[in-house]
Amino acid sequence: MTHYLRQFLKLEASGGILLIIAALIAMGMANSPLQTAYEGFLHLPVVIQFASLDLSNSLAHWINDGLMAIFFLVIGLEVKKELIEGSLAGKDKALFPVVAAVGGMILPAAVYLMFNFNDQVTRTGWAIPAATDIAFALGVMALLGSRVPTSLKAFLMALAIIDDLGAIIIIALFYTKELSMVALAGAALTIVVMAVMNWRGVGNKLAYIIVGAVLWVFMLKSGIHATLAGVITGFFIPLNGAEKSKPLDSLIHQLHPWVTYFILPVFAFANAGVALTGVTLSSLGGILPLGIMLGLVVGKPIGIFGFCWLALKAGLVRMPESINLKHIFSVSVLCGIGFTMSIFISSLAFEGLSDEYITYSRLGILIGSTVAAILGYFLLKLSLGNRRIVEEDA
Repeated sequence: MTHYLRQFLKLEASGGILLIIAALIAMGMANSPLQTAYEGFLHLPVVIQFASLDLSNSLAHWINDGLMAIFFLVIGLEVKKELIEGSLAGKDKALFPVVAAVGGMILPAAVYLMFNFNDQVTRTGWAIPAATDIAFALGVMALLGSRVPTSLKAFLMALAIIDDLGAIIIIALFYTKELSMVALAGAALTIVVMAVMNWRGVGNKLAYIIVGAVLWVFMLKSGIHATLAGVITGFFIPLNGAEKSKPLDSLIHQLHPWVTYFILPVFAFANAGVALTGVTLSSLGGILPLGIMLGLVVGKPIGIFGFCWLALKAGLVRMPESINLKHIFSVSVLCGIGFTMSIFISSLAFEGLSDEYITYSRLGILIGSTVAAILGYFLLKLSLGNRRIVEEDA
């Protein structure tokens, strides 16, 4: 398990650098003479049609609805693995990061609503600061190398995964448009097929991916966000297959490089290109960007650390080995890096509205995430001191 965790962390660290580069390129193009080319590229029509089934849409929509479904598939696989044999296996291991994640979703949303509750339009974005970007957070932590205890890395990974799962549930419950009962019935039938496959011990990864693709089409047509098909598919892929095969581990290993080095950077490039025309320092103090920034920078640490402290005092959870409250507070600040998931939720919350809402929400995300990354890094470095940890590969 330690070897798997190290490989995962190593991959995420390099992925965080690519995300930053992709976001900077997008910002540069959106605020240069290349703006027209950038926007034209994202609005390129992608025509896909099978008989009466028309899936045609812009390239940006295919990135957000199609490629990101693969990202959510990997999240589903990782959550299942952690629940069965990882840092979430068993009540004692799972409860501490679950408590932290719940606090890390409730308080940022509350801080956001303090500023936006009275605005009927902007209050729909209440979930934007509730998400944590696992790639960035683990990437920043990786900068401190061997000083970080493995148990603290596992805590952050578990917390971020539960946080992502919470964001997925929020998307399903609160950012779903009009529903098509026919498509929902098709999706339900497809889920039953995958459940039977899992029950019968089918270990063929390709079979699950094909059925998952059908589920994705039904989800797309149902009104529920299509990326949720990825998570559902991931939950049904078995951990153990025939002849000692490991379908779930194998698929994580195959998809992680694509998600880390291609899908997430492409998503960042497609969504971080915010034109700054007309944006002023005073406008950044508006209720929308301010609510997001403070939700990420203030709400996240108060929620995560506060819930952990209360649960520890009440005796509901135990502190993991090699971790203290200073480490927990530092990680809680680091979890204010929202980026990928926050941008994803903002695109759903303000879809079809004025570009102004998208612009200011994404600026709030970028500024808040940057501040959280810098503060979290220095606080974690301070809390760890000159500590060195030498561990053997498992």
